[in-house]
Amino acid sequence: MSSVFAGLDWASRTHAVCVIDERGAVCKQWDVVHDADGLRELLRQLRALRVVRIAIERPSGLLVDALVEAGFEVVPIHPNAVKASRPRYRSHGGKSDASDAYLLADLLRTDGHLFKPLAAQSDEIRALRALVRGRDDLVATRVQLANQLRALLESYWAGAAEVFADVDSPIALAFIQRYPTPDAASRLGPKRMSAFCAQHAYCGRRSADELLQRLRQAPSITVGELEMDAKGELASSLARTLSTVVDQIRLLSSRIEHHIAASDDGRILMSFPRAGRICAAQILAELGSVRERFDSDEHLAAEAGVAPVTYASGKHKAVVFRWACNHRLRKALTTLADNSRHASSWAAAIYANARSRGCDHPHAIRILSRAWLRVLWRAWIDRKPYDPASHGALQTTLKAAGG
Repeated sequence: MSSVFAGLDWASRTHAVCVIDERGAVCKQWDVVHDADGLRELLRQLRALRVVRIAIERPSGLLVDALVEAGFEVVPIHPNAVKASRPRYRSHGGKSDASDAYLLADLLRTDGHLFKPLAAQSDEIRALRALVRGRDDLVATRVQLANQLRALLESYWAGAAEVFADVDSPIALAFIQRYPTPDAASRLGPKRMSAFCAQHAYCGRRSADELLQRLRQAPSITVGELEMDAKGELASSLARTLSTVVDQIRLLSSRIEHHIAASDDGRILMSFPRAGRICAAQILAELGSVRERFDSDEHLAAEAGVAPVTYASGKHKAVVFRWACNHRLRKALTTLADNSRHASSWAAAIYANARSRGCDHPHAIRILSRAWLRVLWRAWIDRKPYDPASHGALQTTLKAAGG
């Protein structure tokens, strides 16, 4: 066993590091710059101090990957546990990077047996995680820009936001760039609209006349000429930016779909009802490939945030929403559950039963997610695709329905 323990308080530019001995005395404290030279120096000093285990609040990222690849046991300690431990070291409740680095090291020294070290994920999983998380961030950017564009259009030309179903669809963005103001679209008639739709391969079911009717029936807004020109220029600029983001999301989606289709674990996840390639990739990116990481399906359910937290003391018992979890994994699993109820009678029955008990939609979906997680866990552990024929609860549902 190591006789020294390290704690690292992560930050965006510099990281505070503390190494203590088995009695809790500080061996060394220093700051590490978040760049290639700083990382190399960190690894050199940790090796010189004979550090084996290092505690950190952040369970992922470039720094964590570098430490794991270098052979260190990286032990993630949740920020809530760190926060709750501060009064144990100082009554005033204050914090600093250096003090948190010491706190992490000392928690590892005294309570290290309670925390499980990270296991190194395969290069394929790390690549998939980078692609999926990058795409998710771009999707969030697309939503933000789309909301900004819609709000701008509604302030001077509401029709442009209504003519097509989604303001961030490729044809809607092309329309706004071509016709950024009502004056630019003043000569737009059925023939011109038909030609525009054909040019951009419009696959909607509305005719050119219907699209024009949508455009012209929207409320008109009186705006000064200079303001109109300024807002039209801004709308055109936002549309161009959104077009680039939408194209990049499409390219990333294509690469992710290819990646997940070539993965054995990916095919297991895609076997679930209406999982889809992107959703399966989102689950696998957070689930990883190391089966030993989770002790049971209950452990995984807690990590995924689809199992509630129970507080019990004496006669008082409360079951509450789990805030501390892997939020990306919860979002992916609830998406799978929500989609599955439209293709699985078993899933639909669980959802309907939860709703009949008074649960709102998000709560009912979490209940369904927890039910699916038991099945997913077994398929993942056995390395076998989902088989409805061997799903006992599903068969019971079908018999009850007379199927």
